[in-house]
Amino acid sequence: MKKFGILALTIGMLAMSNVYAAEIVNEVTDETSGQATGGMTGMMAGSVGGPVGALIGAGVGALVGGSGQKAVGGSDRAYIVRTDSGELKRYRSPNYVFAPGDKVVIYGNRPRPLGWTPETAESFPYNG
Repeated sequence: MKKFGILALTIGMLAMSNVYAAEIVNEVTDETSGQATGGMTGMMAGSVGGPVGALIGAGVGALVGGSGQKAVGGSDRAYIVRTDSGELKRYRSPNYVFAPGDKVVIYGNRPRPLGWTPETAESFPYNG
């Protein structure tokens, strides 16, 4: 029984991993923070008209907030990343700058330089 527990623990630890090898395909812009700010402001302003006004205000505010952020040049960096399984996913990266073709690891919901781990994070300076 003791060996079964060790085997189950080992298989479980090998199956759970949130670090994947990936490659940067393209850099794109991201207006998520402008959309969130605009949506929240629009919701509060639209709430004068009741629940329907709040929903309409949030939608219009999100559109205006994202467009406004893009217009003033305040867009954030995001990257299209090809994961090791071949999927293309979009990840925001406020702290690291990458070029197309760079190898990265995905930790949580952010791309990090290849070789990055929480223990070695201090040896990879931010360049954002």
